[in-house]
Amino acid sequence: MSDTPDTASGPGPRFLGQSSPLPASPEEAELDYVPNPRSGSLYLVRFSAPEFTSLCPVTGQPDFAHLVLDYAPGETIVESKSLKLFLGSFRNHCGFHEDVTVGIGQRLFEEMKPRWLRIGGYWYPRGGIPIDVFWQSGTPPEGLWVPEQGVQNYRGRG
Repeated sequence: MSDTPDTASGPGPRFLGQSSPLPASPEEAELDYVPNPRSGSLYLVRFSAPEFTSLCPVTGQPDFAHLVLDYAPGETIVESKSLKLFLGSFRNHCGFHEDVTVGIGQRLFEEMKPRWLRIGGYWYPRGGIPIDVFWQSGTPPEGLWVPEQGVQNYRGRG
């Protein structure tokens, strides 16, 4: 019998307390989900990744973003180390800003099945134009406090 809790994706967390190499791609990355310790409570969880990187699918040059992920848990929560490894797996992944941002949100929503989820991708300029990409699963549940994401529009050096 395993000493780790059952989760929506199988046995308990695979990465906690272990050396975990960065997955080669988002497709190879495995996300762990654990039971929501406050199941039945309406609350918001926020993850910020201010140094997110992926690669431009046209030039192969790195693209940089500040990602902000907000979700209202359902029966499970995402284990933070597996999320960190998943986000890090984009370091060698080629994708347009829109595809990367929306793809992360949709994968988490489909696998974790939260009550609500949104992601904001605040991408740094490429060719002089910053691109901000936003996706959410629907209307936030009534009574959920949803704070602003707090990332300022890109202003350059001025």
